[in-house]
Amino acid sequence: MIKRILTHSFSLMNVDLVKLDSKWNYRNVVSPYHRVYYITGGEGEISHFEKKLKLEKGYLYIIPSFTLCNLSCDSFLEQYFIQFFEESSDGMSLFASNRSIFKVEAQEVDVINFKRLLSINPGRGINRSDDPKIYEKDVYYKEYQELNMKQNTSQFLETQGILLQLVARFTSPEIIVQRKREHIPVKILDTISYIVINLHTPLSVKSMAERVYLNPEYFSRLFEQYTGMRPLAYINEKRIERAQYLIMTSRSKYTEIAKMTGFESLSHFSRTFKRITGMSAKAYEKFL
Repeated sequence: MIKRILTHSFSLMNVDLVKLDSKWNYRNVVSPYHRVYYITGGEGEISHFEKKLKLEKGYLYIIPSFTLCNLSCDSFLEQYFIQFFEESSDGMSLFASNRSIFKVEAQEVDVINFKRLLSINPGRGINRSDDPKIYEKDVYYKEYQELNMKQNTSQFLETQGILLQLVARFTSPEIIVQRKREHIPVKILDTISYIVINLHTPLSVKSMAERVYLNPEYFSRLFEQYTGMRPLAYINEKRIERAQYLIMTSRSKYTEIAKMTGFESLSHFSRTFKRITGMSAKAYEKFL
């Protein structure tokens, strides 16, 4: 059980207590990190396709990474918020099977956790603007990563523990469809790491199987057994996630993004992007 939970770790970006008004009104927001809100006063709304949730005092909310949503406040809203990246040993998010928005009633310990997280991670607010188009830039991500590197061991472990507790509030069977996790072979874990690092290079089942001295067909079956996806499908999904991140955080042209994410041509990139996200890269960028 402990090993299963610890396959997921988190990298904190922002935490703060903020007071918002009607200017907090953004449509088609999508981010490569998770957001968790705890409402302390006022009202607002978040929506995801046909699902709408009222932001109200005494409740916790989560918006998983790569979840398209709308954020709004009619007059006044006070909330604690945290934004953080998720990493896992098999590259699969806890919310991979259900990327939507969720709401649970807050408990006393949640309030304590938000206050403590803020106290041990000062200077993590978004002071430039509350508009995602402004603060979601690669240069700002790097700033927060540098702050994480400066954490001492005690701060790092406590931050991880608090984030785990808050995420755990959204891991009921109704929200998370857990795929039974088994001990993942070292060769598969090594391949997952290799894929993430080398997305910009040509990756074939044959070459990856040869790297770990396995028959290509056996390697493919083994990979699917422990990740739930065939190797090439997994690679394409990770490439498109990386492309989404680049579209959001850089001004690179589509041809450059296609090259940086390992696609052999712009047309191949475009077809794959639309097949996985349900929209073209251009339409996706307009949503941002």
